Amino acid sequence: MRIFPDTAAPNPHDYATARRRAEQERSEAIDDFWRGADAAWARVQLTADQRLARSHQRLQARLVRRAVA
Repeated sequence: MRIFPDTAAPNPHDYATARRRAEQERSEAIDDFWRGADAAWARVQLTADQRLARSHQRLQARLVRRAVA
C-alpha cells in the first residue's frame, strides 16, 4: 500500500531541492536561536525594578488565564 500517489512521491534523487530545503531550515533554526538569545540578553540587561515589574505582569497574566479556564 502506497501512502503517496506516484505523482506526489518526492524524488529521492532531487538533491537540488533537498539542499535548498535544508538551507532554508538551517537558516530558520539559526534565526530562531538568535531571537531567543537576543530576548535572553535583553532580560539580563533589565534593572531590578524592571525585572520585578516584568515578573508582576507575568503573574497577573497567568492568574487571568487560570480564571478564564
